[in-house]
Amino acid sequence: MSETTGGFALVLHSHLPWLPHHGTWPVGEEWLYQAWAHSYLPLVDMLRRFAEEGRRDVLTLGVTPVLAAQLDDPYALRAAHDWLGDWNLRAQHAATRWQHRDPLLREVAASEFRASDRALAEFEARWRHGFSPVLRPLVDDRVVELIGGPLAHPFQPLLDPALREFFLRAGLDDTQTRVGARPAGIWAPECGYAPGMETGYAAAGVQRFLVDGPALHGDTAFARTVGDSDVYCFGRDLEVTYRVWSPKAGYPGDAAYRDFHTYDHPSGLKPSRVTGRQVAPQDKRPYEAALAAEAVERHAVDFVDTVVERLRDLKDKHGRPGLVVAAYDTELFGHWWHEGPAWLERVLRLLPERGVDVTTLGGALEAGYTGGRVDLPASSWGSGKDWRVWDGEQVSDLVHAGAELQRDLLDLVRGWRPGTRDPVFDQAVREAMLALSSDWAFMVTKDSAADYARRRAKVHGDRYAELASLLRSGARHRAVERAAELRREDGPFGGLDARPLATGE
Repeated sequence: MSETTGGFALVLHSHLPWLPHHGTWPVGEEWLYQAWAHSYLPLVDMLRRFAEEGRRDVLTLGVTPVLAAQLDDPYALRAAHDWLGDWNLRAQHAATRWQHRDPLLREVAASEFRASDRALAEFEARWRHGFSPVLRPLVDDRVVELIGGPLAHPFQPLLDPALREFFLRAGLDDTQTRVGARPAGIWAPECGYAPGMETGYAAAGVQRFLVDGPALHGDTAFARTVGDSDVYCFGRDLEVTYRVWSPKAGYPGDAAYRDFHTYDHPSGLKPSRVTGRQVAPQDKRPYEAALAAEAVERHAVDFVDTVVERLRDLKDKHGRPGLVVAAYDTELFGHWWHEGPAWLERVLRLLPERGVDVTTLGGALEAGYTGGRVDLPASSWGSGKDWRVWDGEQVSDLVHAGAELQRDLLDLVRGWRPGTRDPVFDQAVREAMLALSSDWAFMVTKDSAADYARRRAKVHGDRYAELASLLRSGARHRAVERAAELRREDGPFGGLDARPLATGE
């Protein structure tokens, strides 16, 4: 470690809310299939090439169980294949429409055709059985460190401790079933933390987790044990992370990059570059790949310079090499920021050339990037770095409904005598989990598909209430029928066994 400038750990968090069979472009599952095509396929391709070069501990990858369920789901796999084929056809359609227009638009159409053709070939060759078989060799060979999280992505500080424990253990079990390895680390949903949660983490076998930098007062140079536990927390270095993506700025806003929000609606393609922050969509210039490539190189160099400078400052301050943790949603790279995958690969190749130890969270512990004990405050990575996004006034109705649902579920558990598995109880717990997802509050607070989020929370809450009522009334035959209907309609986590919720095992 003394020969390096310091360590750099990139953490990617792969997560989309459960989007059950709601159609493709321009609504519903478009989110999932765009991210699949533009983020997950390129990321795995890059990691596989790094593996072939003999590189290990490239990055830490969090895959939430709710996303893993979708990427392994037979319905979603068929629909993703259809979406990729449709992308190819849309590119051909655009080429026909633009054949007598700006040559730059014709090149956009040709580039989209080539990209969709490659994606189709990659999907058909490697992905037809889901994400888990693709991910497993990368985990087994230590190309990536896989971290997990609780089922259905709840904001854990607002959960009853019994439910928090069950959801976490069930999420870790789900990951182990899919990939064959139980994660030793987690990216807690929204980095939500309440004092004492480390005790539950230790009991579940979690050895490390991520928090946002302000929870450590910006002192993110080393992993630290939390409270009296042996569980380590890593802090996101915002000074570095925000070079890429911050609440106000970041590389993806450069004028040369593809504009995410400007569509050609007949084809669904995005043919424009950002051009300028105040430029109206109809006035934006066509995308130019050469200009974007120049910006990728410029921003990769700038980011690496920033990391190196930060590590030098940390070494001077602490008298030994420190660690920079940069953490992002995986979907930023490709889905939100078209050029993100190219930038990411360039950064991961440049950093070792500058003497930086590129590693994972687990690798950082092995390398000794550790400090002393810390007592963490209640925190998250949302606005204000507190809980306001998930328990603020705008979502008080969701918070109240979630608390009532939890009380009712625990009351139902107390009246249940587990023996053999009960498919009705399993489905009721599943609906409760989905109703308690943190995504709904986030979408409402940020006014991003707020009506959709409220509707989804209510739908799952109502389904739980219906099943719970049938169980309590003794209407067993109807309860079994209804649970089967819901499972067929959109049921992830088909293997969910709710018995440990009652037994505490």
